[in-house]
Amino acid sequence: MGKVLMLFASMTGNTEMMAEIITDVIEAREHEVETKTFDLDAIDVKELLDYEGILIGTYSWDDGELPYEVEDFYDELDDVDITGKIIGVFGSGDSFYDSFGGAANLLGDRFEKKGANLLPERLIVDMEPDQDDVARCQKYADVFCDMIENGHD
Repeated sequence: MGKVLMLFASMTGNTEMMAEIITDVIEAREHEVETKTFDLDAIDVKELLDYEGILIGTYSWDDGELPYEVEDFYDELDDVDITGKIIGVFGSGDSFYDSFGGAANLLGDRFEKKGANLLPERLIVDMEPDQDDVARCQKYADVFCDMIENGHD
């Protein structure tokens, strides 16, 4: 089936937990998932073109800002044409802050402006995923797979 990139940044493990839940569903639907992290792997934005679908997860730093390790990737998106590419954005946040999940929304806005075929929902979880959030992650992964398998939303 399709080749998928799972790319994420996680400080406390909450976004990583989401990535693992989503990956399990995608692999169960027989798609190949390559997982990379912003803090450990070199990311070339041109690599995005090698995948049928891309999932990008990030925690929000401070009051909804992008984490340091995601900033270069965000800026380098200017260097690649991702028009029509199926992309999902997810992440964890802390509802204590005014801009809950702001980093995921910044990425989502950027991908929309670049013409990506963005999943309808930006999946943002408050801190650590609970049982309801696990179900939301699984549904999100199913929607993503449906888009890949059908070639659209």
